[in-house]
Amino acid sequence: MPEAQTSDNQPLLQVDDLKVHFPFSRGSFLNPERGFIRAVDGLSFDIAEGETLALVGESGCGKSTTARAIINLVKPTSGTVRLNGDDITGLDDKSMMQHRRVVQMVFQDPIASLNPRMTVGDIIGEPLKIHGLAKGKDRKLEVLRLMDLVGLNPRFLNRYPHEFSGGQRQRIGIARALAVNPKLILCDEPVSALDVSIQAQIVNLLRDLQQQLGLSYLFIAHDLSVVRQIANRVGVMYLGRLVELGDSESVYENPTHPYTEALLSAVPVPDPELAASRDRIRLRGEVPSPDKQYPGCSFADRCPLVEDQCRSERPEHKSIADEHTIACWVRQ
Repeated sequence: MPEAQTSDNQPLLQVDDLKVHFPFSRGSFLNPERGFIRAVDGLSFDIAEGETLALVGESGCGKSTTARAIINLVKPTSGTVRLNGDDITGLDDKSMMQHRRVVQMVFQDPIASLNPRMTVGDIIGEPLKIHGLAKGKDRKLEVLRLMDLVGLNPRFLNRYPHEFSGGQRQRIGIARALAVNPKLILCDEPVSALDVSIQAQIVNLLRDLQQQLGLSYLFIAHDLSVVRQIANRVGVMYLGRLVELGDSESVYENPTHPYTEALLSAVPVPDPELAASRDRIRLRGEVPSPDKQYPGCSFADRCPLVEDQCRSERPEHKSIADEHTIACWVRQ
């Protein structure tokens, strides 16, 4: 696990009570039903310079929406997002331009996120053009430098995305994100669409770039084994909320929230004897619908330890160890 850089300054990114609710309408024309999908429902965390925070959880828990809200691709319903101390919540596209030089994003699907009509050189050079950082020969030289930095052969400069493998395409996406020299990169499941052997290469690349350039990452994933290799801290999300947040080793070695325990019990282990001796926690029921508002803990309907208070009162985060908090009435 990488070491985070310590600083007396404020965190690079501060997210406070972030909510992203999407309105919907269903039912008949004469009897419509309107409501909100609560994709993110009160999320708070921060990221220091040089740190990697991982967000994990089941599909649909709000991880990707969180990243898109941070970079203003999705407008937050409420809450604040501060970047270098500046509140960037609700900025228009023009005002957001200068902040997008600080924070960039690497997307999950390396082919869908690349323009098939543009060459690799044009894709990586586009941020340089948009932000007026380089032009002409200087731009080409910078593109070649970025390609070399992420392990792409400069001879591929004039090739198109379809001529590359999945891992190479993701390297193109990473190079594009690095073009404006950002401090924070939001990695939205950057290895989930890749073969296992290629996943390791991309994770190692991200770690090397972090050490070379002093980058910070918000790393979104559902593969907990991948997260352990790169994250300083881990936040476990369930239905738009954080249920556990702590140092990576603390969360993995001492999972405390019942949902975290269930997630980690499902991680495959290479030792057959150890796997046979582990107790697999099987959660009952399905993930509740995010269009409903729950007065208590959102995990209550599936929790094996549920009590009456869990259904009626929303738990707040309480510290159980240094920099390790959980939102659970039973385990606090």
